[in-house]
Amino acid sequence: MSYLLGIDIGTSGTKTLLVDEDGNTRASKLVEYPLLTPQPGWAEQHPEEWWRATCQSIQAVLRKSRVKPAEIKGVGLSGQMHGSVFLDEKGNVVRPCILWCDGRTAAECDEIMRTVGPQRMHELVSNPALAGFTAPKVVWLRNHEPEKYAKVRQILLPKDYIRYRLTGAYAAEVSDAAGTVMFDVKNRRWCNELLELLKIPSEWLPPVYESYDVCGHVAPSAARATGLAKGTPVVGGGADNTCGAIGSGIVIEGRVMTSLGSSGVLFTPTDTPRVDPQERLHTFCHSTRRQWYLMGCMLSAGMSLRWYRDQMAEVERAAAKKKQADVYDILMAQAQKTPLGAEGLFFLPYLMGERSPHKDPFARGAFVGLSFRHGKTHMVRAIVEGVTFALRDSLEIMRGLGARLEQVRLIAGGAKSPFWRQVVADVFGLQIAIPKNTEGPAMGAAILAGVGAGVFGDFFETTERILPIASYADPNPQRHEQYDEFYSQFVKLYPALKGHYAEVGRLLKL
Repeated sequence: MSYLLGIDIGTSGTKTLLVDEDGNTRASKLVEYPLLTPQPGWAEQHPEEWWRATCQSIQAVLRKSRVKPAEIKGVGLSGQMHGSVFLDEKGNVVRPCILWCDGRTAAECDEIMRTVGPQRMHELVSNPALAGFTAPKVVWLRNHEPEKYAKVRQILLPKDYIRYRLTGAYAAEVSDAAGTVMFDVKNRRWCNELLELLKIPSEWLPPVYESYDVCGHVAPSAARATGLAKGTPVVGGGADNTCGAIGSGIVIEGRVMTSLGSSGVLFTPTDTPRVDPQERLHTFCHSTRRQWYLMGCMLSAGMSLRWYRDQMAEVERAAAKKKQADVYDILMAQAQKTPLGAEGLFFLPYLMGERSPHKDPFARGAFVGLSFRHGKTHMVRAIVEGVTFALRDSLEIMRGLGARLEQVRLIAGGAKSPFWRQVVADVFGLQIAIPKNTEGPAMGAAILAGVGAGVFGDFFETTERILPIASYADPNPQRHEQYDEFYSQFVKLYPALKGHYAEVGRLLKL
């Protein structure tokens, strides 16, 4: 029996998954780490925390499964997109990684767009410069921390830093590189013209591969640290979104992935690169063979509920600990008892700014409509509904662009909740399919490892065989009609507050 390892370097933690050649999970382990917010609108993590979590999770999976390391035929990596890991000439980290949900680079985005020009930016990299993307962070470091910028000799994305620690090799792959806005998405290569315009040395960027290419092998030092066998192949891997899509069978046109992870994602593959003329959605490279995808990404989906859990749910956390239960199950049970629409309470999930469709780093979260009637259970339901409404924003844009939306598959943390699954079905007005395997990006990373190692062949055949659908959630027509009315009010709230967000941002000097 052959085994494959998928490692997902997420925002909340690193998850390692061990599967066999039939896609059966043999063991998995999640090791969490903190999100640092040293200033309002900032989000950072220490790459060493990712490496610690990677080592611990791999060791735990090997112990639990009792699989011999030599039986693992390949390692695949998935990771949070857009993060900037700056290394010096010795490969040491220069500063904490600036994450995808960090909003500090509004001025740098403007600088990039002025330097390159909106139309030329669109032509070169198919996407605008947004606060979460990588290139603005490079310019920010040059503008604000020049002494650290002077030390930089290599720029890596989060999962590619873990590859470096595993193999000693500097490498990138097309799906993650596409989110840097330093990458020619249509031709799947670094964009030298843009790098020259921004005065970013091209030698700071690693060689780029396809996601299933083997681009390194486990080094002796990493074998000692993790328990993996020396020489185990490590493939390019993929962005968390493409790996999540592969891990739920989103490898052909017509299927749509909705991810309720830390961020919220709507993702649909395309066989040719299609670009939203208004750039409300992103166009990036898929991790499958010669595919692209349209994606809407909101920054604070599951993270909105985690924020509530950490800041307001002390009683529920204590109850969960006492009962040895999941605190999120308690929160969902509370929300389910609250009427649809949370009795007029709306939640805008813009805790770290927003990407799709607003492209606004100054946007902030808000409860709108609070009254003495409302309590904590209303707030939880409003969060669930507000996140789902924000995802529907991207769905409506895809519809407007003529994308085929034949089947929606729901993955990540929120997909585990039957209540949230039903809310998505009712808000979207579409049937929701729940893959039997809910491992998400880690499963996609393992499949990429299998393709690279020759264990798997065609992506469609493989995913159809090993990723069956477990259940469906059908929309309730009456609830969908009610949600349409609430959604029509939700879409009016951001425009009403947009000017205030910018003013507050200037007060805080964001």
